[in-house]
Amino acid sequence: MTAVPLLPFIPSCVSGEHLEQAPDGIWYAKAQEPISYLEEGNEVCFDLEEKSFWFAHRSACLRALVQRFPPAGTIVDVGGGNGAVSRALIEAGFPCVLVEPGPVGAGNARRRGIPTVICATLKTAGFARDSLPAVGLFDVLEHIEDDREFLRDLHGKLSTRGRLYLTVPAGAWLWSDDDVVAGHFRRYSARSLKGRLEEAGFRLRYFTHLFSLLPLPLFLARTLPSLFGRRRLRREKYGRLHETRARGLTERIWAAELRRVARGRVIPFGSSCMVAAEKN
Repeated sequence: MTAVPLLPFIPSCVSGEHLEQAPDGIWYAKAQEPISYLEEGNEVCFDLEEKSFWFAHRSACLRALVQRFPPAGTIVDVGGGNGAVSRALIEAGFPCVLVEPGPVGAGNARRRGIPTVICATLKTAGFARDSLPAVGLFDVLEHIEDDREFLRDLHGKLSTRGRLYLTVPAGAWLWSDDDVVAGHFRRYSARSLKGRLEEAGFRLRYFTHLFSLLPLPLFLARTLPSLFGRRRLRREKYGRLHETRARGLTERIWAAELRRVARGRVIPFGSSCMVAAEKN
């Protein structure tokens, strides 16, 4: 584990007129904006993140991705939830600022040791144009109704050749009641995601799928029952899949995926997409 100095400051790219710091050390936006996410989502995920194969594998692959395509400065983890990915990146030697609109998630991130936490959306945080060295959107874009406008706005806030690291759920054919409950507006194909990024002015450096084992189980357990009206997901059961431990063959497959990411090779199918891109 690499020791990283704390960042006990509000980034200079943020205007003080948009944020104020509370006694808990978190910077809160003075303006608010509605979000499409479970009200109790961060609370549910906080317990899962410490024992879930899904969160562990995603963090490991993102760490490998950032090591292969390193940023020129601090990574701003937008919609970073409880700080699981930020913590993994900080432990790998990459300083992060976490931006999370939910007070529960922001508080959990501080408890996880994320030094700079901003309780805001990308818009209400007040980032200046051309100011961000790198941004992470880790399963965030699917919660944005107008993802085209959001990506254009993000593109304007990144510095020249600023990096974007991104994950989203893959496969429109895997759409189910779980997506509705989670507050998703869509799942992405490789073509649709690449198209959105290119329209917004990004140049792709790397694209791959993750979780190659999951599409068929998700289709059988979630999509088919949802199509036939046989599944009524209750919010308290959200995320049950994550509680399954990876063992044996499954562990070996996740390890093989991680090696492919670390070497810059592509995984052709899976239930998630992962991207490294940069501002043109």
